[in-house]
Amino acid sequence: MAKDLDMRKAPQVGDTVDWNTSQGKTTGVVTRKVTKTATVKGHTAKATKSKPEFEVKTLKSGKKAIHTAQALKRHG
Repeated sequence: MAKDLDMRKAPQVGDTVDWNTSQGKTTGVVTRKVTKTATVKGHTAKATKSKPEFEVKTLKSGKKAIHTAQALKRHG
């Protein structure tokens, strides 16, 4: 069973973060905190208030995706 994320360590809107993709590490900015079901590029994120996910926009291409906080590593 995965540990619950300490929300004090969770990414915030405007944070620069990295995450892994099939093409390698990607860098982007958190654009919003998702707390309900949302769809981006055909992927449906089933986020909740107690288990939010985060929409990110890549710096290179400007494309958006939704990831769990555990998948994102904040800079700094």
